[in-house]
Amino acid sequence: MNLSFARQTLFLLTSLAIPAMAQSSRAATRDSIAPPWPTGTFSILAFDPTTGEIGGAVQSRVFSVGNGVLSAEAGVGAAATQAIVDVGYGPRAIALLRQGIVPEQVVKSIWESDPDPRPQDWTKEGRQFAVVDAKGNVFAYTGPKATPWAGNKSCTATETHCTAQGNILAGPAVVDSMVARFERTKGHLAYRLVAALEGGQSAGGDKRGMQSAALLIVKKDGGVWLHNDTVLRLQVDDNPEPIKELRRLVEKAAAQRQIPPAPTAP
Repeated sequence: MNLSFARQTLFLLTSLAIPAMAQSSRAATRDSIAPPWPTGTFSILAFDPTTGEIGGAVQSRVFSVGNGVLSAEAGVGAAATQAIVDVGYGPRAIALLRQGIVPEQVVKSIWESDPDPRPQDWTKEGRQFAVVDAKGNVFAYTGPKATPWAGNKSCTATETHCTAQGNILAGPAVVDSMVARFERTKGHLAYRLVAALEGGQSAGGDKRGMQSAALLIVKKDGGVWLHNDTVLRLQVDDNPEPIKELRRLVEKAAAQRQIPPAPTAP
């Protein structure tokens, strides 16, 4: 065999093999990363029996946490799906609530029927899911594989209806503080939801820090303009102090007369 021809052939084979090996290496690295999307969130869902408003608020060390965690429908209820999240849980919860199914059964039905399509890196065992209905009934589930600390707590004060839940938290004091702050805060539901997030953050919040927050409140014809069931839908997608910015937006909404002003201190 001609030596020059042999050298050219070896060079060609090597040139073809290197990209293939690099592609295989990248695939192996990508497949070994778990989880495939960031998790870590704390949220609260609530019902106000005085106004009939239903809502929720959430904070996380991820970009645009409002893009999937909260779902709500006026006169029906609200849901929060987080941790090893399946965004489809939210719309499915609303659909079941419309049928008059109570939150506990909604949560159990959806979780049990979850086919768990990615058990190796996005298992249903790590899901965290909460629901509140238009009567103030609440229920939350925290899967055993949700990243610790993970858990949930419901309100217990008279005429107070809420559930707080979170994962990758500093500890149980986060949800305890959220519930306590919600129960003792006066005024419109928006102020109470933001106060709950502030309470959770003051107790350590998401162990990784802060990045985004969102708030959603609904009531039949409760929003501005005509036939608008959305009282407030606010998102802070990327901010070093997202809860502080969320409060500013709530206060801006009050200044625009979209919600009542905050009660003055006695």
